[in-house]
Amino acid sequence: MKLILEEFAPDSNSSFRIMQNPRLSQIFYWHFHPEIELVYIEGTDGTRHVGEHISRYSYNDLVLIGSNIPHLNFDYMVKTEDYEKVVLQLSPSFLGSGLTQTPELKGIAELFERSQYGIAFGENVKLALAERMKNIRTIPPFEQFLEVLSIFQLLASTTEYELLHEKPVENQYNKKDQERIKRLYQFIDENYQRKIELSEVAEMTNLSEAAFCRYFKRMTRLTFIEFLNHYRVNQAKNLLLLDKNVTETCFDCGFESMSYFNRTFKKLTGVNPLAFKKHYF
Repeated sequence: MKLILEEFAPDSNSSFRIMQNPRLSQIFYWHFHPEIELVYIEGTDGTRHVGEHISRYSYNDLVLIGSNIPHLNFDYMVKTEDYEKVVLQLSPSFLGSGLTQTPELKGIAELFERSQYGIAFGENVKLALAERMKNIRTIPPFEQFLEVLSIFQLLASTTEYELLHEKPVENQYNKKDQERIKRLYQFIDENYQRKIELSEVAEMTNLSEAAFCRYFKRMTRLTFIEFLNHYRVNQAKNLLLLDKNVTETCFDCGFESMSYFNRTFKKLTGVNPLAFKKHYF
């Protein structure tokens, strides 16, 4: 699994993208993209990590995430495979000037502006939209387009929601930042199996070590070491699921001692590597 700046490609014959049941529970996918994203998940408990907001959801969740707000996949480390997940992504300008110039769409335009806070919707809204979200991929393109507008109109008109931030999350990802973060992710993917010195990644970004640490935390909400550990543990889980032994997995994923590997793995997953492997074999 490569950590990348997520690229957007709409579905064929469509101005948006709908992903039905993408399974990412074994992947720590901390990412961002220019597109607005509506996420519905049902049948599990998990972590809602959007921007600087971190909380738990129980059984289901419906969240609207604004452009370029970093977020974690909602099914990361969920305990069951029996869950439903639908992700709808669309460009903020998918209707062009019509979004702001059409009176009937005023509510949706305002909803998109509020999405920069991150929005979690209440139980009645989730109940009203559950089946519609799960069935949206089954209808023809034109009807699907109307259904997307109808869903957003419902979200725009409800008062049953919570803003996840006190102020809009700033769009801090200019083109230079996007390319810099992408290079860092690719470097991690190619070198996580060995010791990575802080001086190496700082030099890549033309920053001092202290300035790099501040920059990386601002961009990802994690320290570089935290991010690297998440990535290595995710790789370790993949190797354990391929029936590699714990010792091999530890050193193949760049950890320098078994004690640190066991401690880090348990901190991030709740179980030690051996217990994780025994659960599947």
